[in-house]
Amino acid sequence: MPAHPFRPLPRHVLVLASAAWCALMAGCSSLDSASNRVAGLITPYKVEIIQGNFVSREQAALLTPGMDRAQVRDILGTPLMASVFHQDRWDYVFTLKRAGTAPQSRKFTVFFKGDALERFEGGDLPSEAEFVSQLDSRRKLGKVPPLEATEEELKKFQASAKSAPAGSAKPAATEPAPTSYPPLEGPAR
Repeated sequence: MPAHPFRPLPRHVLVLASAAWCALMAGCSSLDSASNRVAGLITPYKVEIIQGNFVSREQAALLTPGMDRAQVRDILGTPLMASVFHQDRWDYVFTLKRAGTAPQSRKFTVFFKGDALERFEGGDLPSEAEFVSQLDSRRKLGKVPPLEATEEELKKFQASAKSAPAGSAKPAATEPAPTSYPPLEGPAR
């Protein structure tokens, strides 16, 4: 009879192989927990989602009963939801979702009788300034410089312009723009 091509492994080799296998599996689980701890430190970027029509306290203050639909649309914008079943009702819904904070949702409803504004209702609406301050609370900018010159600053500027030498105050002459341009392609051969 021919010899069997596979011989059984000695018992001590099987014990060592099983021990190595168990050590390898134990190492994988500790590697897995270590990689989970590192992955927990790195968080993916989550997009801030701003949807709908924001209605401010200032906009709501401009509404008066009796306004027509076009006037209301001019103040509040086109409603996000205008139902076919409720033609005399416009809903302005606004949601803000950002990582690390609870989602915000606001609803402002306008009711019409015919074409005239009858009434409107909504929760506590923030002012435009309050809303803008909520949008990006992470980025802190320095103090915004004044964008208008005071009368005193204008007088200083006029005085410095008068005291400058005559030649330096004159703007540099610029050449007129060319009226014809070179061809985009080279000469035909």
